Amino acid sequence: MSTATLPRSSRTNLWLWIAQGVLALVFLFTGGSKMAMPADVLAAQSHLPGMFMKFIGVCEILGAFGLILPGLLHVRPGLTPLAAACLLIIMIGATVSTAILLPVALPMPIVVGLLTAYVAYGRWRLAPLDGAARPSEVGAAR
Repeated sequence: MSTATLPRSSRTNLWLWIAQGVLALVFLFTGGSKMAMPADVLAAQSHLPGMFMKFIGVCEILGAFGLILPGLLHVRPGLTPLAAACLLIIMIGATVSTAILLPVALPMPIVVGLLTAYVAYGRWRLAPLDGAARPSEVGAAR
């Protein structure tokens, strides 16, 4: 079935899952590479301390799992937009850091940040995962 024949919410859900998968791979790769490198090499590559870069690597790996596992396992699906929002904060820092150190490479963190923002907003407002309370339902329950 092509995306043209799917209802709008199903298309949005499909595109969000694709974005989540791509982002999970990106953050697993970047976080894993930060974990594999020695802290002194990481410190030499950036203007940040090596152990802070290791911490960011751990956050990226956990965030990648947070993008996929809640929806896949149907456990606490509201964690997916939270994971995406936290990864967006990391991407804002990555964009600033890249702008300072290597302005030529600036489009990459901007694109990843925009995609992360799309997942955060999409899973919060446009197409929440099953079991996640929609914002309109939260207000109606009061």
